[in-house]
Amino acid sequence: MQRSAGSRRRRRHSSRPVLGGAMAIIAAGALTVTGLVSTAQAADVNNAKNAGFESGLANWSCSGGSGATVSTPVRSGTSALKATPAGQDNAKCTQTVAVKPDSTYALSSWVQGGYAYLGVSGTGTTDTSTWTPGSTSWTKLSTTFKTGANTTSVTVYTHGWYGQAAYFADDIEVTGPDGGGGGDGPGPVIPAAPAGLAAGATTTSSVALTWNAVSGATGYTVYRDGVKATTSTGNSATVTGLASDTAYQFSVSATNAAGESVRSAAVSARTAKPGSGGPGPAVPKHAVTGYWQNFNNGATVQKLTDVPADYDIIAVSFADATATQGAVTFKLDTAGLGGYTDAQFRADIKTKQAQGKNVIISIGGELGTVRVDNDASATAFANSVYALMQDYGFNGVDIDLENGLNATYMTKALRQLSAKAGSGLVITMAPQTIDMQSTSGEYFKTALNIKDILTVVNMQYYNSGSMLGCDGKVYSQGSVDFLTALACIQLEGGLDPSQVGIGVPASTRGAGSGYVAPSVVNAALDCLTKGTNCGSFKPSKTYPSLRGAMTWSTNWDATAGFAWSKAVGPHVRGLP
Repeated sequence: MQRSAGSRRRRRHSSRPVLGGAMAIIAAGALTVTGLVSTAQAADVNNAKNAGFESGLANWSCSGGSGATVSTPVRSGTSALKATPAGQDNAKCTQTVAVKPDSTYALSSWVQGGYAYLGVSGTGTTDTSTWTPGSTSWTKLSTTFKTGANTTSVTVYTHGWYGQAAYFADDIEVTGPDGGGGGDGPGPVIPAAPAGLAAGATTTSSVALTWNAVSGATGYTVYRDGVKATTSTGNSATVTGLASDTAYQFSVSATNAAGESVRSAAVSARTAKPGSGGPGPAVPKHAVTGYWQNFNNGATVQKLTDVPADYDIIAVSFADATATQGAVTFKLDTAGLGGYTDAQFRADIKTKQAQGKNVIISIGGELGTVRVDNDASATAFANSVYALMQDYGFNGVDIDLENGLNATYMTKALRQLSAKAGSGLVITMAPQTIDMQSTSGEYFKTALNIKDILTVVNMQYYNSGSMLGCDGKVYSQGSVDFLTALACIQLEGGLDPSQVGIGVPASTRGAGSGYVAPSVVNAALDCLTKGTNCGSFKPSKTYPSLRGAMTWSTNWDATAGFAWSKAVGPHVRGLP
């Protein structure tokens, strides 16, 4: 967010390269394989290693962290590959396979889910691929290839397609003469102990836990005070059935077909006290977020009570960095706000909360210099934000760091804050468009890391220039397509629709570029939730639980006669 109305220059993001040999437009029935028909001989072997993903992603490499092993659905064995396209990443997973020169091989894989491609490159002759637009049951993809006179290895790959759902793959075969690579390789080995175990949100009867994924693991076992409590196929779990206001110790182990790892280092967590509840009113199913300026930059100066009822979440902008790395503080700009006193401000927070609104503290902004990139700064951040919540009564925190974010340590900071504040904590984020182009970005990783405690990500669809949409096309800001095609990246990249909001300026003076009329915002909301009023981009499905919209700022909205909130607020409340 901007502390002033000045524009900021942003670099343009280049168009994506052609990946994996896939074609953006393929005529129906045009994909055939000719001239390479061969029957596998009795001595032929499967040259792919870990072909059924029983050893996790061993021997495989997936772009942008897009791949993972799952226990369901599987075609055979206990595991399969799940790869999820996001933004300009088509979830390409590859393996280098040893082959014999001047030989013919049969390449096949069973696939399910979204668009799925199977292919081979580096053959020394003609590279080949095949694909399916998706299926709800296991479907076999098959093709053949011949190696060149000097070819001793090829690259076998699978990938999905931009803006499409995740695909699953299992039982990949590269059948032909033994290339000397050891066939399917050795069986799985017992995985390492999980690292990074952390306690998150607590209730009177439950504790949420997360840990780092372990290579080769197909599942995890969670222990409470040394006794098995629950199991999980992912790197998170919630232990339930606990007593209130009670301390527990938790540890976790990793499992696969070879056995169970040693347990992780233990962490402690205490359940909430009876009647403690959350720190504020629940956020509505569809909500409008507005940033309130604790400074005067030419926009209308407001008290909190001047903010219209159309706003459900009010983000007080901004907390400031202190001399301690990671720590923040807040001081009301009484002089800049025309004599608005600290006592009035605190009383107005309570007034808004009594009206069912959440008032949170925003960290960062265009000029913010808060840095969280080690354990000490993560703890300082959590402690200082919680202290502000206790002091002023804020319901949560907004992350608007526009000068860099470290996903590892911001995740730790927010989980520490969640453990202190409880399940009612409101966490919002306001990344710039470039921050949410790929799940490999630090902002996107942070959002996914805290998905279980995250309220909403209101990406800033302004001061941006052109960006890639989830279909791989380039869209210019200031249009309904820019809003919908970029929102699609988050919606298909792992966030729940209820965690996605559209962030726009309230007036032409609220940002350097990217302003759209409220009617465009409403059209984008309709397109994403109902499939109506779309531009040239129309998502493949609708997202009725989309959270809503955000604006910078309530002050610029007031300067423009509240045209934005009067139009967008009622529209958000009327979403399905």
